[in-house]
Amino acid sequence: MKSIIFALLVCLPLTALAYPIEVERQMNGAEVSVTPQEIDHNMAALLLYNYGASAAECTAVFRNGPESPRTRKVFIAPGASSNLTAKFTRSIIRLRVKLDCGLK
Repeated sequence: MKSIIFALLVCLPLTALAYPIEVERQMNGAEVSVTPQEIDHNMAALLLYNYGASAAECTAVFRNGPESPRTRKVFIAPGASSNLTAKFTRSIIRLRVKLDCGLK
């Protein structure tokens, strides 16, 4: 019984790093899959994959509370994937990302 409680206490810090990532998507005809990822307490990423037959151009705006927003742009060829990352000076509590993709 003590070993089970110890195992649960050891796993507790691993779950404390999780923070919600809200992604607002506007695809404008592009067929892009979006996977949000948390990297560290102050860093996050979006994994983008283009399923479409034509290239897509995406712009992401990362917002973390009172800090200035971080804007990232990427051009994704058909069948290719790309990462967009943002690092903030403060720890992320809730991250809001506005993603705007369109056909190129």
